[in-house]
Amino acid sequence: MSTAPEPIPLPVTAVTCLEDRAHVERTAVLDLEAGVQRLRLGPVSALAVDRTLHAELTAEGPAAVLDVRIVRSWTPRGPRPAADDSALRHRAHALDEERLALGRRRDRLHARLDALGRLCADLLREIAEGAGSGESEGDRWTGELDRVDDERDAYAEQLRTVDARLTAVDAELGEVERAMDLAEEEPAELVGHIELTVEAAAAGPAGLRLSHLTPCALWRPAYRAVLDGDSLTLETEATVWQRTGEDWSGVRLTLSTARSALATEPPRLGEDRLALQDRTAAERRSVDVELREEEIADLGPAPVPGLPGVDDGGEVRVLHSPAPVSVPSDGRAHRVPLSVFTTPAGIEYACTPELSPLVTQVVRFENRSGHALLAGPVDLVRGSGFTGRGTLDFTAPGAPVELAYGSRDDHRVVRHTEESRETTGLTQKTVLTRTVRLHLSRFSAPGEQDERVIVLRERIPVSEVSAVEVRLSKEYCSPAPDTVDADGIARWNLALPAGGRRTVTLVYEVSAGAKVSGI
Repeated sequence: MSTAPEPIPLPVTAVTCLEDRAHVERTAVLDLEAGVQRLRLGPVSALAVDRTLHAELTAEGPAAVLDVRIVRSWTPRGPRPAADDSALRHRAHALDEERLALGRRRDRLHARLDALGRLCADLLREIAEGAGSGESEGDRWTGELDRVDDERDAYAEQLRTVDARLTAVDAELGEVERAMDLAEEEPAELVGHIELTVEAAAAGPAGLRLSHLTPCALWRPAYRAVLDGDSLTLETEATVWQRTGEDWSGVRLTLSTARSALATEPPRLGEDRLALQDRTAAERRSVDVELREEEIADLGPAPVPGLPGVDDGGEVRVLHSPAPVSVPSDGRAHRVPLSVFTTPAGIEYACTPELSPLVTQVVRFENRSGHALLAGPVDLVRGSGFTGRGTLDFTAPGAPVELAYGSRDDHRVVRHTEESRETTGLTQKTVLTRTVRLHLSRFSAPGEQDERVIVLRERIPVSEVSAVEVRLSKEYCSPAPDTVDADGIARWNLALPAGGRRTVTLVYEVSAGAKVSGI
């Protein structure tokens, strides 16, 4: 077995980017000899995970991979400084580049001065021959000699300037190199190579496919929503970061939500014992209630500080880049387009005065991308340009999507509440009456004549015990809510003309018996 002196290039051709790592695939064509031989391929990233190395051969004759391993070695750094090098190293590199440029310019100036010297000698010889043969062209000869002398003086001055600058650059470069010798030590770089031992029955070409896992690579979904009238264009992109030590140039990129680091064993289930206990006499005489607030939302990932994980709805999702992409190993975010679609959108101007006095433009549309939309940030764009950034939740294909496009500055909502309490009857029944008044105004620019529908929402308490009743007093409401859902959300669709104002009054009662305490 022999080892080739020069390693065989093994470029990255396909990458499957996972949530916190990448599965890298490399391909190459090997010129095999008959028998057993050891080949050296690379260089490759030194971060490759050894236990995930897998190599396959495809050849016309019988060929097999006997052994594959990664060998790492420290090599001197290249002549060009890296981004994390010191300012001294960057300055030395800049001075060296300037010195090379000045040297080339000095050579060009010397060549031009030599050419002008030969031209002057030819001109003087022509003058001597012309004067000997009786020609008299004093004006032309004088003009040509003056022009040549002027050019020689100009180039000579440029040459003196270049020599002076070159001397200064050499002196500064010497000082920078001496400072580097005292302050820094040339760091070495860890480089990996693949040692492949193969056995072939006959000589000939063979295709090699090698794959492995690499850390320091991840991706997250990102979106761009462009609202144009009643249509919305949603662009799905992937934000990819990688600092694996080698660039991905023209690779087939696949994006997956698989979590290879998670254990595959099911969680252990612990015992949860439930026991019944009789109520005491004091608990039978009274019913303790309390008013609590609950957020009405679908199940989803809990917010965490920092970069969140990929929400895939509990199922592994795979997305493919439609074209080869290039991602440099600089640790920066690079956006890769995945899909785009345009669909009709429904626009609603919604307001929830109890939470915010702003009227928000809400856009609803259907997911027609052909794949699930993973949770991620959305850049919101409409007619005036970039308007802000929102959040898109996990959405299945064909499911409705809701995006908030920010508040409207030409609307104002003021909310006032009144509350009264009284005890009626021999049963000492407590009745709590609450009145909510909402004042909605629209400030329109001159020339606006359109009518805008504002969707107003206000909540009503919902009782979970029979001892407490909640009743909507429709006879005192002005106007009465259009709908009230099971969660106690009252909704009005208010048509507001340009410069118009509306007042909405909501009245409801909460009644409880004498045994109820806590209201």
